Amino acid sequence: MGDRIGVSVTIVGLSHLFGDDLAALVEAARIADEAGVDQLVLPDHLAIGTRTDRYPYGEFPLPREEPWLEPITTLAAMAGATRRIRLGTGILIVPLRPALLLAKTLASLDVLSRGRLDLGVGTGWQREEFDGAGVPFSGRTSRMDDTLRACRVLWRQAPASFRSPTVRFDRLWCLPRPLQPGGIPIWIGGALTPGNVARLVEYGVGWMPLESNPDVLGKGIQQLREAFAAAGRDPETLQVRASAPLVRNGAGHVDLDATLEALPAFREVGVTLASFALARFARRPDQIRPFLERLGRGSRGPVPA
Repeated sequence: MGDRIGVSVTIVGLSHLFGDDLAALVEAARIADEAGVDQLVLPDHLAIGTRTDRYPYGEFPLPREEPWLEPITTLAAMAGATRRIRLGTGILIVPLRPALLLAKTLASLDVLSRGRLDLGVGTGWQREEFDGAGVPFSGRTSRMDDTLRACRVLWRQAPASFRSPTVRFDRLWCLPRPLQPGGIPIWIGGALTPGNVARLVEYGVGWMPLESNPDVLGKGIQQLREAFAAAGRDPETLQVRASAPLVRNGAGHVDLDATLEALPAFREVGVTLASFALARFARRPDQIRPFLERLGRGSRGPVPA
């Protein structure tokens, strides 16, 4: 992408976009690939419980009856229908999955996509989801760290051995390795708490903030670049995927052209991928293609008059 800001599309809210034909999501991926969109992202929930009032980021945006396709499975189908677009999770709830199985599944997807996988991770917020999976809710943050460290060892070494409080194995061959050198890029979601800064410095390549204000983002990006430099990592390698600041017209509706025109300023503060939620711009299936084509075209240069 060079100095051009990339565009990423998160696909959530499947029921009104695809109805009973959720497989049409794969065709949407093909359209995005051909249109020049840089990345597609899928969120993750194994199940939704009754206590959506515990959602920590405001009102839960979707009904409990909303379908959630398993992201790794779905991205594998997308990989077979696309050639260049990167495929990401945002976020994958890592503590719900055993380390060895997760390492194998993700490495397989990276190989089958020819090295196009981005792993956005988080700990999850819904206790009922963990209870239903038979996984402890408490201690999930430390288990995420142990799981990701174990995955990185499995992706780089054969035989691989690892010891931690929650994951341990000795002399295992877990092949194939990911196609991307060093393993699959890991993106950390959430605020820049001391823990998240430490994770980004240790094993992250990208930050997925909740914030979209360029001024606030610029300060956070500068903080991370300084932390990278202090740890001996090149601060210029830091990637950031943030929700594009939406520009609205006089009627209060999102103006896509004006939003695209504002992206260079977003790039100036250090954001490398501007994220767009598909469901915000496409309310019907016939609106998916025009939006993706406009987004891909508009991200490559100035918006035509």
